[in-house]
Amino acid sequence: MQLTLNPVKPNVEATRKFLSSKDKKMLLNNEWVDAQKGGVIETHDPASGSLLAIIPQGTQADVDAAVASAKTTFEQGTWRNMLPAERAKILWRIGELIDANIDELAELETLDQGKPLGVARWAEIPGAAEQFRYFAGMCSKLESKVIPSSIGYQPPGKRVHSYTLSEPVGVVAAITPWNSPLILTAMKLAPALCVGCSVVLKPAEDTSLTALRLGELCIEAGLPAGALNIVTGYGQVVGQALAEHNDVAKISFTGSTQTGRKILDAAKGNLKRVTLELGGKSPMIVLDDADLELAIPGVANAAFFNGGQVCVAGTRLYVQEGIADKLYAGIAEYAKGLTLGHGLDPATQMGPLVNPLQAAKVYDYIQSGLADGAKLLTGGGLGGPHSTFVEPTILTQCHNNMKVVREEVFGPVLSSMTFKTSDEALALANDTDYGLAASVWTQSLSHAHRFASDIEAGTVWINSHLMFDPSLPIGGYKQSGWGRESGMDAVLNYVETKTVCAVL
Repeated sequence: MQLTLNPVKPNVEATRKFLSSKDKKMLLNNEWVDAQKGGVIETHDPASGSLLAIIPQGTQADVDAAVASAKTTFEQGTWRNMLPAERAKILWRIGELIDANIDELAELETLDQGKPLGVARWAEIPGAAEQFRYFAGMCSKLESKVIPSSIGYQPPGKRVHSYTLSEPVGVVAAITPWNSPLILTAMKLAPALCVGCSVVLKPAEDTSLTALRLGELCIEAGLPAGALNIVTGYGQVVGQALAEHNDVAKISFTGSTQTGRKILDAAKGNLKRVTLELGGKSPMIVLDDADLELAIPGVANAAFFNGGQVCVAGTRLYVQEGIADKLYAGIAEYAKGLTLGHGLDPATQMGPLVNPLQAAKVYDYIQSGLADGAKLLTGGGLGGPHSTFVEPTILTQCHNNMKVVREEVFGPVLSSMTFKTSDEALALANDTDYGLAASVWTQSLSHAHRFASDIEAGTVWINSHLMFDPSLPIGGYKQSGWGRESGMDAVLNYVETKTVCAVL
């Protein structure tokens, strides 16, 4: 695939200023510091390959220092003992500062990850701000309860008073991925900080820039020293050290199922609590009564949004036989009409994948599908100046035993097949190791609610896909993870329930 990028540069002065000093630092106790051993990692624009910044390469020593900072702050109660209303004001202020710096953050996100600027500016960065505002409102809503127990052996003439306390779990390690860096960071930080935990954040080494800028905004908002520490570096070093650390009480990880298993193994030393938002292979079921004017762009966007680098992306399409040709033609036309380019180019509708290694991996999945008998409807190409662009690809005549159908591709690849009956569609959709999300496209209420009930997934969308809100829990069945993020479920990830029983 031949692709020439139009020349682009940041339009926002604050972006240019942030990038003008290429050597970035880690956040430790509200101070910006280098890695103790002096190591660095280069971070590049995935579209052009140009150097954006140099970030510290953290090691065990940096993790130890960050965890010690978080532990000291937690034990001293600087953050957790603050009045809930005061914590709420700071979280709300963080959200407001994200909004105030939205153009800069959007450009940094686009340059660092590759996504179109419109996606960053109008969807993901505002979504990050909303996470902090939503959980600011939760700070004063975490209630304990009195329990009317029936203990029959209290001393004569005495009463038993029983109640619960919800207490922050302690030091939290938040490990975030590279596909939607800022909003996925906010989804972990906001609820953990809401309840009074102290956090050590490990952003993805490919996309750490908006996390570091967020650290600056958190300090500006008044977050106390040690409540948030940021250690940049490689997952096999920093992530591993956090997962193994005995002073970390909770791990919140978003990433691949394979890495999730490693996190679990590393966390077993002190039996720390673990929340895992892992891989997905989300089915989209289109029945013959679907509104195709809604389904065609909806299905295509679900597959190709952010270059398919979305954990809940619609990657398996099951379409009822009678409408298959019309649906395929529509989504192929949509895919062919997408403009690939640099994320800062206003004409771009789909940017690059995050790095050449990921692009090559996705291309290999396409080739494996073709070798297994799938037919290429459109796309399939790999190219660009840095070999990071993969064309939006549609494979037809797939079957559930293909590698490209069973494994998470994490790129703009849609594997499609037909079905005859709704029972067959349901069986095909559930024939997977994953269970993160799904969608069903139909105008029948009976079909809609039956599929919503019977599909084995943490989220089921009806006549839509990729619909998010801070109030809606996100998480998976089966090998798509443990626990939920967003909503009250996310708050409960970061608290322990203590039972108090008193004789009065």
